[in-house]
Amino acid sequence: MSSAPSPIDKLLQIMQRLRDPESGCPWDQQQTFASLIPYTLEEAYEVAEAVENGREDELADELGDLLFQVVFYARIAEEQGAFDFARVCRNISDKLIRRHPHVFADEQVASVEEQSKAWEQHKARERAAKSSTEKSRILDGVSHALPALTRALKLQKRAARVGFDWPDVQGVLAKLQEEIAEVKAELKEPVDVDAMQHEVGDLLFAVVNLARHVRVNPETALRMGNRRFESRFAHVEEALGGADGLAQASLDEMESAWGEAKAREKASMQDKD
Repeated sequence: MSSAPSPIDKLLQIMQRLRDPESGCPWDQQQTFASLIPYTLEEAYEVAEAVENGREDELADELGDLLFQVVFYARIAEEQGAFDFARVCRNISDKLIRRHPHVFADEQVASVEEQSKAWEQHKARERAAKSSTEKSRILDGVSHALPALTRALKLQKRAARVGFDWPDVQGVLAKLQEEIAEVKAELKEPVDVDAMQHEVGDLLFAVVNLARHVRVNPETALRMGNRRFESRFAHVEEALGGADGLAQASLDEMESAWGEAKAREKASMQDKD
């Protein structure tokens, strides 16, 4: 009697069936590496949302959806003779062991900060080895596909590792004020859209720098800010009688309802404390 396949083997078998050129699913058969990209990004963000919602059952489902994306890429690669899922697993296992010598070897680290520094040093050596035929640069390998805030954070961290950084948050705040002044200088009619985009981009980059110096992840901070805006605006909409009421309300009325929403939010946070 044969034993039942493991959960991962079952998933791999399902993926193989879905991609079968004769009896598989037409949609799955047509997918490519490139066509999967938007679905992969969507699933990753849905994992983040499940974490933020604090729902473990939802998180389990979303992690399964994200894992399926990995299996999907690996299946396409196997069909092309490039690699398979087993190689994906071996590669990440080898990488984790290599980057954690303080766990799997005799290297010692005294703190989380020291471990993070060692991790980045290992990654830098790996990048240098990969680009042995070309000159390796400090910012090489920071993916252009990352969300802009996350990529800005990674670029800044790379530069900071070689000393290109403000010594303290006061320098960052001064730079932020400088960038705000440059945005204000472009507030003239007619607005030069290209110049304004340039200055707003510099301002956002400076905000990311501020977040980094106060140890806040800017992507997470903005996501939470978005959620607060949604919640507060929903209160404004409800308080003023829905969409029709909003259309007839004055800005002062909206501001008043917005203040109520913030006060209610603050009271709720105090209750939790």
